[in-house]
Amino acid sequence: MIKLTKHWQALVLLIVCVPFSAPYGETIEHELSLAEAIKLAKINDPWLKGSGFTQSKLKSMAVAAGQLPDPQMSVGLAGLGADNFSFNQEAMTQLKVGVTQMLSRGKTRSLKTEQMNLLATEQPLLRANRMALLSMEASQLWLDTYLAQESISLIEKDRSLFEQLVDLVAASYASGYGQTRQHDLIRAELELTRLEDRLTLLRQAQEDSSERLNGLIIQDYFNSPKSYTAVLNSSAIDVSSTLPVIEPLNNAVLGAETDSQQQALIAVLMQHPAVQAVDTQIEAENKGVELAEQKYRPAWGVNASYGYRADADSGMSRADLFSVGVTFDLPIFTRNRQDQEVKAAVASVSAKESQKTLLLRQMMSSFAAEKSKLLRLQQRQQLYQNTLLPQMSQQAQATLTAYTHDDGDFAEVVRSKIAELNAQIDALEIEVNKAKTITKINYLLAGSNATTGSNNHATGAAL
Repeated sequence: MIKLTKHWQALVLLIVCVPFSAPYGETIEHELSLAEAIKLAKINDPWLKGSGFTQSKLKSMAVAAGQLPDPQMSVGLAGLGADNFSFNQEAMTQLKVGVTQMLSRGKTRSLKTEQMNLLATEQPLLRANRMALLSMEASQLWLDTYLAQESISLIEKDRSLFEQLVDLVAASYASGYGQTRQHDLIRAELELTRLEDRLTLLRQAQEDSSERLNGLIIQDYFNSPKSYTAVLNSSAIDVSSTLPVIEPLNNAVLGAETDSQQQALIAVLMQHPAVQAVDTQIEAENKGVELAEQKYRPAWGVNASYGYRADADSGMSRADLFSVGVTFDLPIFTRNRQDQEVKAAVASVSAKESQKTLLLRQMMSSFAAEKSKLLRLQQRQQLYQNTLLPQMSQQAQATLTAYTHDDGDFAEVVRSKIAELNAQIDALEIEVNKAKTITKINYLLAGSNATTGSNNHATGAAL
């Protein structure tokens, strides 16, 4: 067995000392945790604030819809003689003051109030769905940032190794010892350059995901110029270097295989705030059908007037006049108006029901796809942790040992180290993709929460 030179001894020592299986990343000051990112996204979301204003508007409109229209008042001269326009010449001349109050058709006012109140109750459901979406979106961006950040950390650890490798190969080649050749040196320098390029791409990915995450959690771009300038001038966000434990909201539903479990899944999806919001819209549209049916009924009006008459020229007193009456329309030509409006309202209900069916179908399909993806990711994770990573480490060590004893090819050493690094990054990517898949599943299972809109992510809990 050939004795190792000082250069190769240093190389072996360096490789042995580099902790390839160390935890991803190191502790960074002012790290943004996943829970903090989700909380900030919800607090600073303008849509949630706008939804609150929309709900207040609809409640006010519900109150207004239940009121009678304003009465109409009329003032005029009636029966005035056209020969000399004298007020007391003719007995029928009078100063007439009248009031008319129109009444709505059937239950129109109460139905409009109910419809507006239903639309107002839809807003909390839409906000709950929005918060679930924000949780998922913030999680996806945070995890993308985490993946890029920790991949950079892994490569940075190996970059020092490749730099040392280039130096050692150059020294060995210059000394003419062993089997080191010029193309070995070129190969080492090439792999170091490729690592630099890979780091550049990962930094670009980190900046892209972190800036989009920043745009989601920043308080106000347009009303706070200083905040906007800070975002433009900021570097990539440093997220926590520890991946939180993310569990499905409902493991029982996640493992649904039997008919009863499938029914349980459908029941959970039916409680999803997005589906419940469509249910509320369907109820509102049903009120629209009832409103259209009210147009078959006549609209009534009550009017009363008081007519003042002056005394005659002879001094004879004339009695003032009082009139009262009702008016109503006759909805007898209904074929092209009322009938068509009812048909339109019924069609609108059917359209909303179709929208609900489509939404449930999409959610079921998405759930099945994400569930299958999660299963495969779990299988791959076990394969990497139990078999592939240990094998890669053993292979890298074996090729290095063979080469340092002049019994191997330098290209194999480089390939084995690159393969080991790629396997570690792949394992990290599998872990992150598993977390991202669970966050998508948890959005679909938002109906599992006991309290609507409380589907927050939490470390070690349903996220």
